[in-house]
Amino acid sequence: MNRVVLIGCGNVGMAYAYALVNQKVYVDELVLVDINRDKALGEAMDLNHCRAYSPSKVRITVGDYSDCGSAKIVVIAAGANQNVGETRMDLIHKNSKIFRDIVSKVMESGFDGVFVVATNPLDIMTYLTLKYSDLPVNRVIGSGTTLDTARLRYILSEKTGVCSKNIEAYVVGEHGDSEFIPWSNVNIAYKKLSDMFSLSELTDIEDEVRNSAYEIINRKGATSYGIGMCLVRITSAVLEDKNIVLPVSSWDFENEICISTPAIVGKNGVQEKIFIPLNEEEKIKLTHSIQVIKEAISLIEK
Repeated sequence: MNRVVLIGCGNVGMAYAYALVNQKVYVDELVLVDINRDKALGEAMDLNHCRAYSPSKVRITVGDYSDCGSAKIVVIAAGANQNVGETRMDLIHKNSKIFRDIVSKVMESGFDGVFVVATNPLDIMTYLTLKYSDLPVNRVIGSGTTLDTARLRYILSEKTGVCSKNIEAYVVGEHGDSEFIPWSNVNIAYKKLSDMFSLSELTDIEDEVRNSAYEIINRKGATSYGIGMCLVRITSAVLEDKNIVLPVSSWDFENEICISTPAIVGKNGVQEKIFIPLNEEEKIKLTHSIQVIKEAISLIEK
């Protein structure tokens, strides 16, 4: 049985659960775990009422950490939310304490599957999940820059008229303010990027991608739908052994951190981390992003 346990029934967790019900993903049971059990029960009732019209047969239940022992995937969407005026890094001390407790309880259940992490600051929380769980590095995946990449492809599609599914472009680095777009690797219908955009336009696009979360939070208080869809994409990649390329946050042996690069994702988690060729300017940006993550980790480990 393909059981998935979702820890955290807030905006992100419920966007994921609703997207899962609305897509044909090979999940037999989704178990909701939340500190507020009544909320989780209400969410399960509401979601189960979708099943009459859903393409999925997933059964929604409410459980606890003991249910993780037989789960194929545990998705962590719990933690403090990013408020207006806060950066993702501002959440680091709050969420590092929460994660120590969560991951310890999951591992006590005998869990031996794949962790998928959605809590910010994403790369730091992915690193802590790996550290606290002591699982093989391939089996801890952060949602990384999958959402940033989706935003990028949407913007490029709107500007060029090319379907976003056929645009090869990634955001890499930290899921945060130091992320960047390696424009030297972008492929839009095999046309030269310089024929479509000026340098100032590319800079504007990168700024729009980087600041999208802030803009959404300022207007509606939280981001949820986009990340929910990204988490479903990662879930299906693992459960159906799709071996698709996604820019997830995973372990980088050279730098000993978790950071987003394109990676092949299948039944064992990250099958292969892909380091795309970068020009000199992009290498500098990646080095900066690595340093930002390392400095954040040092704040916790002092």
